[in-house]
Amino acid sequence: MKVLDITYVALLAAFMGVLGFVPPLMLSFTPVPITLQTIGVLLAGGVLGARLGAWSMAIFLLIVAAGAPLLPGGRGGISAFVGPSAGYLFSYPLVAFVLGYIIHRFRSLRLHKILLVNLTVGIFLVYLIGIPVQSFVTNIGIIDTIKVSLVYIPGDIIKATLASYLVYRLLKSPAIKRNLYKNVETL
Repeated sequence: MKVLDITYVALLAAFMGVLGFVPPLMLSFTPVPITLQTIGVLLAGGVLGARLGAWSMAIFLLIVAAGAPLLPGGRGGISAFVGPSAGYLFSYPLVAFVLGYIIHRFRSLRLHKILLVNLTVGIFLVYLIGIPVQSFVTNIGIIDTIKVSLVYIPGDIIKATLASYLVYRLLKSPAIKRNLYKNVETL
C-alpha cells in the first residue's frame, strides 16, 4: 500500500470517528439509535474503492474495539460488538467493499447511478446484516424487527443521497482523480 493510500484510509476512518461525535437520535421503541455514520461507510466505498474502503472501515472498527469512544453516544470497546447494533457495525467493511467494487466499475460516472447503488446495495446490505443480529440480540422476531427498522428508511435515503452527491463531486474533482481514482485498486 502506498503512503497516499494509507493517508486516505486513515482520513476516512477518522471521518467515521468524527461522525460518531454527532449525538445519536434515540427512539423509545428500538435500542439501535439513528446515527450519521452510514454516510461515512457509503463515502469510504464510493471514494476509496473496494479494498481501501473496506480497510478504512475495518481500521475504524478495530479502533472502536480497542476502546476508543467513537460510536455515537460515546460508546466503544468490545461491548459495542455484542449489542443490538453489532450487526450494523459488522456490515461496515463489507458494505464499503461491495460499493467500491460496483461504483469503480462504472464506465461513466453519473450521480443517479451512484445513488441507485447506494440505496439498493449499500443500505440494503447494512439492513441485511444488521436486522438479523438485532433480532437475535433483542430476542424479538425477525418480522417484528423488520417492522421496527422501517423507521430508519427515510433517514437512510437522505444519508445515501448526501453521500452519493459527495462521492460524485469528489470523484469528479481533478485533484482526486489525479491522486486517488486512477490508483484505486478494487480488489
